Amino acid sequence: MSDDMKIRIERMFAGDRLFAWAFVVVLWAVVLFVFVQIYAIIGGGPIATVLIIAGALVLLFNTAAIAAMIRHYSHEKSFIYGLDIRHLDEMRTAKKRG
Repeated sequence: MSDDMKIRIERMFAGDRLFAWAFVVVLWAVVLFVFVQIYAIIGGGPIATVLIIAGALVLLFNTAAIAAMIRHYSHEKSFIYGLDIRHLDEMRTAKKRG
C-alpha cells in the first residue's frame, strides 16, 4: 500500500472518528438538557427515577456502541477505507472521461 493511500485512509478514519465522538457529545447534551427541562414538570418521584435510569442506559449503550464501532474501524480501516477510496477514485476517473 502506498504512503499516499495510508495518508488518505488515516484522514478518512480521523474524520469519521471525530464525527462519531461529536455525535456522542451532542447525544449526552441533548439527553441531559431534556431531563433538566422535564424534571420541573414531573416533580421527582418514581417517574424521575425511571427517566434517570432509562436515560443513563441510553447514554451508556450508545456510547459503548460508538466506542466499539470506532475500535472495529481502527482494526479494519485499511480494508474499509481502502475500498471506499478506490471506488471514489474510479468514479472520479469515470467522470473525467465522459
